[in-house]
Amino acid sequence: MSEPFVMPESSSNLVGLDIAVYGLGKMGLPLAAVLADNGAAVTGVDIDADVVDAVNRGAVESEEPGLAGLVEEHAGGRLTATTDGTMAAHEASVMIVLVPTIVDDDSKPDLTPILAAGDAISEGVTRDDLVILESTAPPGTTAGAFTEAVTPSALEAGVDFGVAHCPERTSSGRVITDLTESYSKIVGGTSEAATVSAGALYRVFNQPGVIEMPTATAAEAVKVFEGVYRDVNIALANELATVCEQWGLDARTVFDAANTQPYCEIHDPGVGVGGHCIPVYPHFVIDRGAETELLETAREVNDSMPSHTVDRTVSLLSKRGVEVDSANVLVLGVAYRPGVPEMRFAPAVPLIEALGARGATIAAHDPVLPADEIESTGARAVSDPLAESWDAVILVTGHEMYRDIDLTALADEMREPILVDGRGFFDEDAVDQFEYTCIGDGTTMPYPYE
Repeated sequence: MSEPFVMPESSSNLVGLDIAVYGLGKMGLPLAAVLADNGAAVTGVDIDADVVDAVNRGAVESEEPGLAGLVEEHAGGRLTATTDGTMAAHEASVMIVLVPTIVDDDSKPDLTPILAAGDAISEGVTRDDLVILESTAPPGTTAGAFTEAVTPSALEAGVDFGVAHCPERTSSGRVITDLTESYSKIVGGTSEAATVSAGALYRVFNQPGVIEMPTATAAEAVKVFEGVYRDVNIALANELATVCEQWGLDARTVFDAANTQPYCEIHDPGVGVGGHCIPVYPHFVIDRGAETELLETAREVNDSMPSHTVDRTVSLLSKRGVEVDSANVLVLGVAYRPGVPEMRFAPAVPLIEALGARGATIAAHDPVLPADEIESTGARAVSDPLAESWDAVILVTGHEMYRDIDLTALADEMREPILVDGRGFFDEDAVDQFEYTCIGDGTTMPYPYE
């Protein structure tokens, strides 16, 4: 038996290398484009025929900086796409899987997309190939279920071909920059040869270099722990913020002072945590760890913040003599993150549900989401926050355009000028015309809340 594929560590480009990238989503397509830009012949694989067609035409519509230009430049040349994952594996010597990692309705990790890609690869993988899982996965997945999925009966992983985990470490809006300039790449193989080969591949285009981990499981843990760190520390900030509300303190003023001590870094509190990463990755540890009480508590704290925000809103409505079941409430910002047109685990969704359960009439505005996505939350979509009269406005996502909103005009149009700031977004001197409260600021309304 031959040794697995080994890429020379001194390579300065990827010319002559055939790579298949499985998953042409918000992270996978930029990776495919960057690989092609560095000389590789790249075949992108996706189950969506429309995505495949758009890539092959070089007509990808994307707000990701630099992506559309790279796809247009390399489409039909070093970058092609297909729905046939087995064929792509036959033709490639390196296969990289970057499909979504999801949890089911019970918050259990669902490896179905990863293993489906692995099954397709297993029918095309050959001796000396290298298979890389970039999708964030519960530690132990690469060496376990993924290796089992990609391995055909006639070959032995780690002997006939290599398997490695090299987690993506990118953020929407800066994916290409993160791929090439921002952070070291984490690599860990199920064999030493796979680690060395994967490291050599990513060193070609990742300027900060590569950190080689002793195992694939260690590489998985790095990425998962990054997300867990943020979730736990945001939960700490949120819990301390609610304490500040009880004590009549402004949490951000206290946090800013505390953070001047170099060993303290309290995060920003807010209405909740959303996205593909932070609310998901703790469950990868909770599902496989024997004792994870801290992580479970952090999830509960962060998941409670939309309801907490509703409690503060209802209290202000009551103060103004408005029953919540007769209130007309506007939610500003539905996307999980400013400027990113995605709603996965967006805190606006449970907030709208909680308001609806109390009988409020709810409208929502978001400059980066289409009306049908907004209305999937149960709120009525509006195109202009100033076009109607509201009893209360809740800022959930701090899109940049909201900095230009005419707050005086908004207040003048409202039946009850109530503004609930879920992110500490608005300047204190700009909200005098409102009955105003900010999550984490106990100086803006008395405790307890109804």
